[in-house]
Amino acid sequence: MPMPPIHATPIRLLAEQALSRTAGAPLLNGNAVELLIDASAHYDAWLAAIRGARQRVLLENYIIRNDEVGVAFRDALVERARNGVFVAVVVDWVGCLGQSRHSFWAPLRAAGGEVRVFNPPQLGQPFGWISRDHRKLLVVDGVHGFLSGVCISAKWLGDPARNVPPWRDTGVALRGPVVAELEATFAQSWRETGAALRQFVPLPEPAAAVGDISLRLIATQPATAGMYRLDQLIASMARKTLWLTDAYFVGLTPYVQALVAAARDGVDVRLLVPGSSDIPAVASMSRSGYRPLLKAGIRVFEWNGSMLHAKTAVADGQWARVGSSNLNIASWLSNRELDVAVEDADFADQLAAQYERDLGNATEIVLAAPRRRGSSERVRSSETRPRIPHGGGSSGRAAAGALRIANSVGAALTNRRVLGDSSSGPLLVGTLALLTLAVVAILWPAWVGWPLGVMCGWFALNLGIRAWRLRGQRANDGD
Repeated sequence: MPMPPIHATPIRLLAEQALSRTAGAPLLNGNAVELLIDASAHYDAWLAAIRGARQRVLLENYIIRNDEVGVAFRDALVERARNGVFVAVVVDWVGCLGQSRHSFWAPLRAAGGEVRVFNPPQLGQPFGWISRDHRKLLVVDGVHGFLSGVCISAKWLGDPARNVPPWRDTGVALRGPVVAELEATFAQSWRETGAALRQFVPLPEPAAAVGDISLRLIATQPATAGMYRLDQLIASMARKTLWLTDAYFVGLTPYVQALVAAARDGVDVRLLVPGSSDIPAVASMSRSGYRPLLKAGIRVFEWNGSMLHAKTAVADGQWARVGSSNLNIASWLSNRELDVAVEDADFADQLAAQYERDLGNATEIVLAAPRRRGSSERVRSSETRPRIPHGGGSSGRAAAGALRIANSVGAALTNRRVLGDSSSGPLLVGTLALLTLAVVAILWPAWVGWPLGVMCGWFALNLGIRAWRLRGQRANDGD
């Protein structure tokens, strides 16, 4: 675990070096951090910052939906753009598919704002769609910064008319040197979608530090695995406690082994996950891995509310993480994600206290004696969990498919998929799916042949275009 913030000892310096190299992010001192809980607090803080903007507003979010919340944000951006504020927005193509269309942004573009869409389908990149921009970032005037797991959608506020409570989510408001890093992170995403971001006039150095918190900003990009390495390291270094909250937990075998090793070494490891998920397929994969965790002494809890969407970690009362990264291969290796790792006892205490409050609305899963039907039972389930509409959350059906593909790729690369004593449910589902496909292929071969032919034609077209482009590049290089 990261050493306590005392005088610089050789061990402390070694730990700091390991964390910096693992995360690919330096330690930034002199920051102020405010914990934001749930969407209402986020939207109030974000809109207040936007409406007070004087120079620039930089907004990057996986989902901005055309509903009352999305319209409120768009209209606030339009008002600022009309008053001469530079407004730049990056949204994800998959995240906003079916959520907001080109026409939704027409008023902002007409007011002088700029909107770009990350990674729409492109010829020559048949698998390019798997990588998504899953970040939730706002920077205003180079002074106020925010990052979170919260998307801009009324779904996060729940539905009182249908007795659906708000989604449980977490983020932070930031000031200090980290805001410049946030702005640089946005500039990377902006450059990925077109021309580089304009240069802004540097702000004068503040007379004094705005706070005393040290932190690291981890801006994950595809295949960099900075957050994965850091999660692994923290699991290995934790000495007393490691409390995790995750919306779509599908841990890779090395990470699960790190958690198991920590628990067997006496660390209090806890995992809080949704009881009802907007992506049932991911929830099923998550549950299939409970038993090895429980057998190692890791405590697993399921949230009883409408949807738990937070992504946090707190360890040893000294280190805390908040952001957009889930504990699965899609976030660790495929997506653009954004998290802050805070090395401050007071902030870690705040997050730990919130964690304990969350457990008050959760059901602990425990091992049961072998019975005809089960492998585990719930300690408490007095509350009926609200049903979550499927397909409209932070990831949705398209991202669920991407996650399944990503996990399959991970299994192929490692040549292993350890199931242990997990439930046979996923295996039975796979068996039935393959059996159904076999019957259809035998009785109605055209139903399989036509889709297969279209898919092969699509990949052939993309690979041919890619080969043609590479041939042209080589020809140009030879001139």
